Amino acid sequence: MTRFIHDQFAKDYLAELLSPLGVVNPNRGVNSEVREVDVYFIPSTVTQDYVEMLGILGKMTATTALFEPFRNPMTVSDFRSCLSKLLDIPAELERQARRDNTRCEEADLPKLWILTPTASETILNGLKASPDEQNWIKGIYFLGEYLRTAIVVIHQLPEIPETLWLRILGRGRVQERAIVQLSNLSIDSPVRAIALELLYRLQSNLAANQEQQLEDRELVMTIAPLFQQQLEAAKQEGKQEGIEQGRAEGQRSILENFLRVRFGELDAILTAFLVPASALPAIEFTLLLLQLSALTVDEQGLEQARRLLAENVWKMRFDRTGDTDEVTRDDRINDLVSNLLALPAEELVLLLQQLPQLSDEELRARLSDSDR
Repeated sequence: MTRFIHDQFAKDYLAELLSPLGVVNPNRGVNSEVREVDVYFIPSTVTQDYVEMLGILGKMTATTALFEPFRNPMTVSDFRSCLSKLLDIPAELERQARRDNTRCEEADLPKLWILTPTASETILNGLKASPDEQNWIKGIYFLGEYLRTAIVVIHQLPEIPETLWLRILGRGRVQERAIVQLSNLSIDSPVRAIALELLYRLQSNLAANQEQQLEDRELVMTIAPLFQQQLEAAKQEGKQEGIEQGRAEGQRSILENFLRVRFGELDAILTAFLVPASALPAIEFTLLLLQLSALTVDEQGLEQARRLLAENVWKMRFDRTGDTDEVTRDDRINDLVSNLLALPAEELVLLLQQLPQLSDEELRARLSDSDR
C-alpha cells in the first residue's frame, strides 16, 4: 500500500513539473497488452528560464520522453518491463506514420528515463550502462544509442541545485535533505509551491495509512514543519499590526493561494469562508490544509472543501463557547453545516461576516428562517 502512495506522488510530481513544457500523459496505455507508462511527455512550449530552473530534469525534456520512477531499487525484471514499453511505442508511431503516409524519424522516438533510488553494480554492468559525465553528471547511466534509455541513480547524484527536483524522488535521508533544501528556496518560486502542495498531499496520505513504516513516519515528520514555516513567515509580515492579526492575515493568504492552486478561481462560497477559517489555531489550520490537499480536483472535491471549511468554522465557535460534549457538538455541527451550505450565496456571505457578533439564539433563528 505504501509503495503505491509513493508511486502516485512521483507520477503527480513529474506531471506537474513538466506540464509547463509540453503535453504530459500520466498512465499512457500501450497496445500490446494492458500496461501503462508512468509519465509520457511530449515537448511543446520552450520556456528556457523554466527549463533551467528544473536543472537536470529540465534537460531531460529536450525530447519526447517516458519517465518511470521507482520507489524501491529497480530490479532486472523492472528494467525489462520498462524497456518493453519503450519498444512498443515506436511500433505504434511507425504504424501511425504509415497510415498518414509520413516518416517516423529516429529523433522523434521517445527516450526512456528510469528513475531509481539505488542500483547495484551487478545490474548496471549487466545492462552495459555507462556514465556520460562529459555531457551529463555523475549518477546517470546510458545504454546503447539505439536503445534510447538512461538510468538515473538518484542517490548517486551530487547534492547541487541542478539535481534538487530529481532528489525529491529519492528516499530516506536523500529525500529528506532535498525537502529541507526545497523549503529554503524563495517563497515566490512557483516550482516550490507546486512541489510543496504535492508533498503535503503525500504527507496526508502517508499519515492516514495504517501500514506506515518507520521511513514513512520520518518523512511525515520532515514535511510537517514546512506548514509551520509558512505560518511563521506570515506572522512576521503581520507583526506591526499585532501577532494574532498578522497570523490570521498570513493564514488567510496561505489558504486563498492553496485553494486557487487546487480549484482555480474561487467562487463566492469559498471566498466567504477565507476570513473565518483563517482564524483557526495553527495546529487546526495545518490539519485543515492537509485535509484539503487530499481532496479530488473536481466538483465533488469542491463540495467537500466547502463542507470542511464550514465544519472547522463551527468547531472553532463551539470551542470558544465552551461546548465540551463532543457527541452533542458533532451532531449540532453536522446540522448547522448542512443548513449553512443550503443558504443562497449572498445570505451565506452576510451571515459569516456577522458570525462573531451573533449569539447562539440569533444564529439558530437566522438558520431556521432560511428553512422556511
